[in-house]
Amino acid sequence: MGKSKRHVFSMLVLLTVLLIVTACSNSAGSGDKPGVTTVTMWHGLTSIDLENMNKVVTAFEEKNPTIKMNLVYTESSEGSDQKLLTAVAGGNPPDVALFDRFKVGTWAAQGSLTDLSSMAETSGIRREMYYPFAWDESSYNGKLYAIPMDTDARLLFYNKDHFKEVGLDPEKPPRTIAELEAAAEKLTIKEGKRFKRIGFIPWYSQGWLYTWGWAFGGEFQDAATGKITANNPKIVEALQWMTDFGKKYDVEDIAGFTSAAGSEEMDPFISGQISMKVSGNFTVPGIKKFNPNLNYGVAPIPTPTGTNFTTWSGGGSAIIPKGAKNVDAAWKFLEFLGKEEGQALVNANSGFSVIDSVNTQFGYKDDPIMKEFVNILPHSHNRPVIPEGQLLWNELASATEKATRGNGTPKENLDRVTETVNKALEKYNK
Repeated sequence: MGKSKRHVFSMLVLLTVLLIVTACSNSAGSGDKPGVTTVTMWHGLTSIDLENMNKVVTAFEEKNPTIKMNLVYTESSEGSDQKLLTAVAGGNPPDVALFDRFKVGTWAAQGSLTDLSSMAETSGIRREMYYPFAWDESSYNGKLYAIPMDTDARLLFYNKDHFKEVGLDPEKPPRTIAELEAAAEKLTIKEGKRFKRIGFIPWYSQGWLYTWGWAFGGEFQDAATGKITANNPKIVEALQWMTDFGKKYDVEDIAGFTSAAGSEEMDPFISGQISMKVSGNFTVPGIKKFNPNLNYGVAPIPTPTGTNFTTWSGGGSAIIPKGAKNVDAAWKFLEFLGKEEGQALVNANSGFSVIDSVNTQFGYKDDPIMKEFVNILPHSHNRPVIPEGQLLWNELASATEKATRGNGTPKENLDRVTETVNKALEKYNK
């Protein structure tokens, strides 16, 4: 072999060795070392929520050195939902995805989620660990399809300075619907058709029909049959009350007020334009940021009797899509996320945990505002877990809008909701 040929041969050998070394290096970097399983998780987290999840991942990987988590950001939107559906249909989904619990019924009904029931039972994950609504919203037809991650709650926010101004006791917020109406009337300042200040608007902010239907003692679903009961007499009563309130203060004048109201720093409760509103714990950071000196309190949402206080809650969860390649390793992560250590990490300085002891650990029960939210969580409701949850939400919102504006009676509108949603559910029972 000539000198030049030997040189070319040597270069080829060197390049081959470099390619092999590089390939090995890339393989190791991707977590595909022998004996190591890479679990890919799709999420839409940002800011502190992403920081918390990274802490969960670090703690989990330390305890499970044979599993490597690969977090992939997918913006939380209908587009990302479609992307996940396409991945499931194509047989190439991620191993884990973070998921709004509200969607569990829809996705489980179409066979897109892995049944977690037996794995949960083996791992000691059970309903008693969580607030009841969180487990129930993660389940469909008696099977567990998600691990609940976080939650929220809704209460009555009220301005204590406004209460003092009109002679109401700032330490005694309204407990009954009658007391709420009386306080709203005292607090409202109206000149002609223009509100300088409005005491309360039932449907404003988180004053959905779910809020008032449950406060009035109604149920939106028959537990035995699974059928939707939006025309439950107590829910009809709640919507009638909302409608009567709109007539008293003129629904069009109220609409003019709310359309002019802003959000964030221009939130009319933060700016003092509205004295009371139903909202969630997610409102508290905005108050601290934009009006830290606001003298306010929170209290249970009033009921007709002043007893049996309740609320409703939502939140996120983690699921294993149908067809995931690494189910066992993915479950190990969900198990960690669903128990106290994972819950304490993922919800730190962020939202409420779905485990009561973790919220105690965070000190929420010692905070004058946060303790009211945590105290109501054991009595909270979840929206019906059905394949047509979004349809029900939309129909209830439409019925509220129509009834309060005089387009049909509350009973007529809620009869229509019940019929429409139950008809849509029929195809899932065939």
